[in-house]
Amino acid sequence: MRTNPLTTVRNLGILAHVDAGKTTVTERILYTTGTTHKRGEVHDGTTVTDFDPQERDRGITIFAAAVSCTWAGHRINLIDTPGHVDFADEVERSLRVLDGAVAVFDAVAGVEPQSESVWRQADRHGVPRIAFVNKMDRAGADLDAAVTSIRERLHPLPLVVQLPIGTEDGFTGVVDLPRMRALVWADGADTAEEGPVPEALREEAVRRRRLLEEAVAERHPAALEEFCDRETLTAATLTAALRDLTRTGDGVVVLCGSAYRNRGVEPLLDAVVSYLPSPLDVPPVRGTHDGAERERPADPAAPMAALAFKVHATPTGRLTYLRVYSGTIEKGDTVWDAGTRRGERVGRILRVRADRHDPLERAVAGDIVAVVGLKSARAGSTLCAPGAPLLLEPPGVAEPVVHVSVEARRSTDTDRLAAALARFTEEDPSLAVRTDPETGQTVLSGMGELHLEVATERVRREHGLEVTVGRPGVAYRETVGEGVTGFVHRHVKQDGGAGQFAHVVLDVEPWEGDADGAGGGFVFRSTVVGGRVPQEYVRAVEAGCRDALAEGPLGGHPVTGLRVTLTDGQTHVKDSSETAFRTAGRFGLRDALRAAGMVLLEPVVEVTVTVPEDGLGGVLGDLAARRGRVTGSDRRGGAAVVTATVPLAELFGYATRLRSRTQGRGTFTARPTGYAPAPPATAVTTTR
Repeated sequence: MRTNPLTTVRNLGILAHVDAGKTTVTERILYTTGTTHKRGEVHDGTTVTDFDPQERDRGITIFAAAVSCTWAGHRINLIDTPGHVDFADEVERSLRVLDGAVAVFDAVAGVEPQSESVWRQADRHGVPRIAFVNKMDRAGADLDAAVTSIRERLHPLPLVVQLPIGTEDGFTGVVDLPRMRALVWADGADTAEEGPVPEALREEAVRRRRLLEEAVAERHPAALEEFCDRETLTAATLTAALRDLTRTGDGVVVLCGSAYRNRGVEPLLDAVVSYLPSPLDVPPVRGTHDGAERERPADPAAPMAALAFKVHATPTGRLTYLRVYSGTIEKGDTVWDAGTRRGERVGRILRVRADRHDPLERAVAGDIVAVVGLKSARAGSTLCAPGAPLLLEPPGVAEPVVHVSVEARRSTDTDRLAAALARFTEEDPSLAVRTDPETGQTVLSGMGELHLEVATERVRREHGLEVTVGRPGVAYRETVGEGVTGFVHRHVKQDGGAGQFAHVVLDVEPWEGDADGAGGGFVFRSTVVGGRVPQEYVRAVEAGCRDALAEGPLGGHPVTGLRVTLTDGQTHVKDSSETAFRTAGRFGLRDALRAAGMVLLEPVVEVTVTVPEDGLGGVLGDLAARRGRVTGSDRRGGAAVVTATVPLAELFGYATRLRSRTQGRGTFTARPTGYAPAPPATAVTTTR
């Protein structure tokens, strides 16, 4: 019987906190699979996936990079994702097209703040994961402590399939519990030597395998049946059960190793092949056409459907990265962009290895490739067969929270700057560019200071433009603290010919129905009875109210967290129209908000600061001065770890201040947690 080739494809991402070792794991996977012949190092700037000059200068991953390799007859399409919170949108777009993931954890730190964030992102997308506890050779490395933090903070069922051989600098290998064998890496060796379990670890290995069997049998019917009959599980049954539990999300297989020393990478690749799903193991992709939901199977013979998840402009052309869900794309084909409703021609198809590419004649269901020749496709665009349209759900785009003004130093470069920024926002949807209507300045918005710093540095490096960057600001919001009822607004206009007449009565109240991080969104409802306001005019009033949300009365910031009820109204037999009622809704809500008790909201972040214990007092005092509220503290590896909620506006320049207070030994990470009321004085300082 012929095996479907899609069973040998794995599409996975590498997820982790900053500095947990994602890029090093990716480099060792490429080296172990023979894709590269030299080990790339982050600290030397020689890695394959961190190929951008800024990534090499900063020593962090900024852009999600796709690579492809083969292992044990399987093709692995792998995306190395950023770990910094400012680039979480890159992770979101990658997870949208992946079938599985490897979550990397530091053996000393365990679960860190951004580990939690990317894990939750993967939860939302239903992406099965295996965990790799990295840096087992570091001082203070503890597999059990890392697993405990995974269980307590991420709440999966960790299924530990390895026992480390040696500790810290003496870490030399692992015991493979399902097969009860030892894998040992000699110094400088690229491959493991297989042998029996060391006698000193035999008893502990038997105990841990028993715990693994019991945990699996509790959640897997076939494993439970064999366990009851034989009081043990064969390696084949245990592996099959682990595969099922991983793919359903009922368990997370945990492995360990040291990617830097190339120890544990081969078993990790075996686990990817054994436990993570192929394109055939995930549900068929769902989309819509003419309002009806459709499915497309992962079948090269089915009508083609693909999702663009990344766009990258290179000196040789514009690359559009695609996940092909069904069908086949061949070089020279015309594809249909379901969003823009226009056809595009595929010039070339490329197998991607970061910044290097191998030409392909075709791409089939299950492939992740880049194509050249598409002019209008953006991240989130659906490409499909012209004769079988389908619109896939695009990845979510985070709302920018920080902004700076950007101006070209030479007036003659203004148009070039606008073109450069337009290209960047096309590549990165979490960047936004607008022109301030009052100052005429170009405002660039993003997810954090580093995000904007990287974007402006790209303007300088890639386009040779000298720019002036203003002080960072934050995206404030306004909400209703105390509502108003029975607010009457009457719109009457007579200027010859048909006039305009609309009379509305509005109730405005706080609303917290949506957990969108800003105290809820916006809800409109009508309680008008007796047909006093026809339904088409009610919809016009709602549209007008939505128009009014763009600028609030406190400082012209967007308004959120309110419910508006149309309670009454009047019409005129000749002068009433949808335009009149839309105008009444806009100006009526604007005036109602001025009469209501408004509250300014500012973005807040959760900050995790790691400092030597002797610097803890100064750090706590500095956080308090920045209006920080400490929510927790811990001791980890001889250092103090403080968690606090701090207004984003107070964090500008914090990295420099923290380094100076701790002689360069303190570090911090931050992740957005939503919005909170700002002090009254802030309303004055943010008003334009």
